[in-house]
Amino acid sequence: MDDYKKNRKIEVLPVLAMGCLFLVVYGLVLLLTKPFVEQGGVTPAFEDVNDPMNILYIIVVMLAMTLVILLIAKYWKEKVIQFIILGAIGYTSFFAFFLPIFSIVLPLSLSWVILFLSVTAAIVLVIVLYKYPEWYVIDVSGIIVGVGAIVIFGISLGVFLVVVLLVVLAVYDALSVYKTRHMIDLADTVMDLKLPVLLVVPKIRHYSLLRETKRLKEKLEEKEERDAFFMGLGDIVMPGILVSAVYYNVPNGLPIALSIILGTLVGFSVLMVFVMKGRPQAGLPLLCGGAIAGYIVSSLIFFGKLSGLVFPF
Repeated sequence: MDDYKKNRKIEVLPVLAMGCLFLVVYGLVLLLTKPFVEQGGVTPAFEDVNDPMNILYIIVVMLAMTLVILLIAKYWKEKVIQFIILGAIGYTSFFAFFLPIFSIVLPLSLSWVILFLSVTAAIVLVIVLYKYPEWYVIDVSGIIVGVGAIVIFGISLGVFLVVVLLVVLAVYDALSVYKTRHMIDLADTVMDLKLPVLLVVPKIRHYSLLRETKRLKEKLEEKEERDAFFMGLGDIVMPGILVSAVYYNVPNGLPIALSIILGTLVGFSVLMVFVMKGRPQAGLPLLCGGAIAGYIVSSLIFFGKLSGLVFPF
């Protein structure tokens, strides 16, 4: 019993550290969402942010990408996946650097300097990821890419569509982890390639992701203790889209956005109770559920209605 309590205490710090990753990402989202549009001159990805077809388009693309990655991993070379994802990371990080970050620090009159610095920073990030994908490099890269993705989706979808998207993805995540289990295969693939699609928080000192040799499935089958917590970047990105969408679309929406963050952290706390038992868990049902609950409760408290909810029919 004493050993059990000791192990639980040891794992509390990495759990808190992972919770801090949510706060860092969402804090940057709140800081950069409006400058992303106002100073970066970004327009939403969709012409009509309340068009239900936007959801269908996003889901089809996500399913297609998942299928392609799994097929390449099974029948072709995993290096191909690495180059595809590194290219996507470079593209997304370029926008994250160019639009809000350097555009805030430097005057827009120096646009060529901003462009040069952004391209250089994105290239350096991709090179470091390829050459030395240690866990802290992956986490920093994941934060940069995650913030960029959250803001882009947050300004491109209406609040109602984001809520629908989170519900659909929560159901899909549960099915893919508990029923088809292909999400575990996907996690194995990206872990082998050391890509920032997963965030890593070590449970022991001197942990090295580069020295990981066993796949996740092997450790689960052998009931072997893992030396780090792993969380999909999407588990942070998806609830964050609701934070960004509400903050951007709802007048005086900051209290609601903060409540969504609080709700997500409550869902995360419940999730980690299950994760600490050593079994892989679907994160989105609890995380998205907490985010949506935070939105509904705070909207009703602060405004007496579901603020920013525009039904597309």
